[in-house]
Amino acid sequence: MPMTADYDDARMVYVTCPDQATARTIAQALVAHREAACVNIVPGLESVYRWQGAVETDPEVLLLIKTRAARLAEVEARVGALHPDELPEVVAVHLSDGSQGYLDWLTQETTPE
Repeated sequence: MPMTADYDDARMVYVTCPDQATARTIAQALVAHREAACVNIVPGLESVYRWQGAVETDPEVLLLIKTRAARLAEVEARVGALHPDELPEVVAVHLSDGSQGYLDWLTQETTPE
């Protein structure tokens, strides 16, 4: 039975990872556990940030995680368990619009069986 997406529930979560292997491990776990419908792995980032009083620059890999607000706590917990950083970046953005078919699929794929 097709589900109709709740557009207020759709989220894009941004997570930066130190390397491709970490990014792939997190992405596969999120999708396997239905915490994310899809994760894009985007290599080639350079992040500049302040950490413990110093300005740092590091190469990173970006994860673009498509999920629902109802799954955010699980996404954050899974990232925290698999990410090597003390304080991994986990930032969620509300998706206010998108193709109905895609958002319906996102909802279906992030609904526990």
